[in-house]
Amino acid sequence: MRDITKSTRAVTGLALAAGLVAAVSIGIAGGASADPASTEGTMTNANQPPKGARATVQVSPNPTTHRGQEVTITGHCGGGTGLKSVLGGFPGRPALENIRILESGPDRFVAKANVAGNIGNGVGPVFVDCGGEAGVTLLVTHV
Repeated sequence: MRDITKSTRAVTGLALAAGLVAAVSIGIAGGASADPASTEGTMTNANQPPKGARATVQVSPNPTTHRGQEVTITGHCGGGTGLKSVLGGFPGRPALENIRILESGPDRFVAKANVAGNIGNGVGPVFVDCGGEAGVTLLVTHV
């Protein structure tokens, strides 16, 4: 059996995370329209994400450098009603702990969280639910 180097595992993990984020984003946005004559769920402007995926989210600092580090999650809801929840990582494998929503307004939201104590080096998604609009970004960890 061939040994896989750390860099190969990191590149493979990054590719899988990017593919998963894209798949989840498409799933959250509703995917392609079922009716070919309909414009719902399709992009009308190359610079505008589809309805349902218009929230923006940033994490700072990114990349993070140690377990337990506090990060700030900011963004806007892109037409959604306001920040409802933040998910860092995946169910059963959280990348963020102790998530606290400080401001939940539709035009600007702020949340704080701590990098999970069991996190290693890698990349993971940070999702936001903004009541009708969702957003995702990647959190990079170097611990």
